[in-house]
Amino acid sequence: MKLNKFTKFSVAFLSTITLGTIAWTTAASADETYTVKSGDTLSSIEYNFKHDTNYQQLAKANNIANANVIYVGQQLVIKTNNDSQTTATQSTQQTQTTQSANTQSTQSTNQSSTAYSQQNTQSTVKHQTTNTNTTSSTSTTSGSDASAKAWIANKESSGSYKARNGQYIGKYQLSSSYLNGDYSAANQEKVANSYVSSRYGSWTAAKAFWQANGWY
Repeated sequence: MKLNKFTKFSVAFLSTITLGTIAWTTAASADETYTVKSGDTLSSIEYNFKHDTNYQQLAKANNIANANVIYVGQQLVIKTNNDSQTTATQSTQQTQTTQSANTQSTQSTNQSSTAYSQQNTQSTVKHQTTNTNTTSSTSTTSGSDASAKAWIANKESSGSYKARNGQYIGKYQLSSSYLNGDYSAANQEKVANSYVSSRYGSWTAAKAFWQANGWY
């Protein structure tokens, strides 16, 4: 009889332990409760349970207005991984949305840059064409004036910078007062151009005057 009682007691005890184990296992798969200890912070508790630092979510789940203030003995509900997975999924979706927006912004910027570059290219080509036309016109004018200038120099001094005729000196037979004592070729060219420009407007006009009067 004693053996039977012991056996019944053992079975009952073991059954209680088994049921308790099953109950604990079931509870483990649901939300957990944690009692705050001295030195705890929401951040450390979050990391210990979920290995992340999303302590604001933990504060929100426990209706904690100030995430920096918790009390020893306070009971905290720790959400299961399902909530973490949901949060992670939402975070991933937000990241994808942000990346998509950034991609669209980059494409828009690239398109604007391309359009601006094309406009600059067209403007540069147009400017180069205008410069070419202007240069062509200037070359024609300069060519005519250069011919007239050479004609006058030949008539005045046979093209010699060293030619002298009294007070008239050099290739263009300029007065020594015009040359101001500097008889170098560079100064003769400079003063001759200035003289003709101010008096006749061009070498072509100066040549026409010379042909009519025998001097310029």
